[in-house]
Amino acid sequence: MYFLIFCLGLAIGSFLNVCIYRIPAQKSLIRPGSHCCHCEAPIRPYDNIPLVSFLILGGRCRRCRAKISIRYPAVELMTALLFVALFRAYGPSLQFLIYGPLMAALLVITLIDLNQYIIPDRITIPGALVGLLCSPLNAQLGSGVKGVFASLIGFFIGGILFFLIALLGSAVFKKESMGGGDIKLAAMLGTFLGWKGALFSFFLAFFSGALIGAIVLLVSSHRSNTRVPFGPFLALGAACYVFFGELILETYWGYVSGP
Repeated sequence: MYFLIFCLGLAIGSFLNVCIYRIPAQKSLIRPGSHCCHCEAPIRPYDNIPLVSFLILGGRCRRCRAKISIRYPAVELMTALLFVALFRAYGPSLQFLIYGPLMAALLVITLIDLNQYIIPDRITIPGALVGLLCSPLNAQLGSGVKGVFASLIGFFIGGILFFLIALLGSAVFKKESMGGGDIKLAAMLGTFLGWKGALFSFFLAFFSGALIGAIVLLVSSHRSNTRVPFGPFLALGAACYVFFGELILETYWGYVSGP
């Protein structure tokens, strides 16, 4: 089963590469088919096997011999490992099927935001709808009507909280401190994780973002022009909650409440 899940992750990762390249460019995810970015030659099926084809071709296009970015096999491998980790954590369950698309979306968002400083609405808005539709089946939220209620609360807390933070940041720094993409991503995370998971993710995102941002500013020679996208930190916080959130919260409350 782990091998099959790994192969499934590789195949999904291959599609995620298409999303990472085409969504920011406002291109169709279906047409044209896979092709070389340099010579635009169509990629034949036997040259489009995730991870394997990259190794066989030596990381180069079969036709023009241009180098293929290492990002492609890296995304495929990361997706495969994420899906194996999810399967290990949740097994063959509805929770695995719910969190799988979430992890895939967060990986795409992270790489797009790191590269182009945008979080596309084509991911967050449909993602929020998927989170809401899955909420009656989401055992982490309580399932049924309770799950729907928890998902809606998470949606509003995520959206409103980040909207207020954006307003405050703009007032303090006299410029946009948080984009609309971050607000919509926070709302989307709330639909999947509920208010507890959303707040956990936000706290971890702010903490890790402040830490990494401070380090980047210290080592950067152009501090005034330095930008640190926040989307990847939100994605990191959400992933940590999915894998370790319940354990961390139980440990924390057990420590706070005492013996």
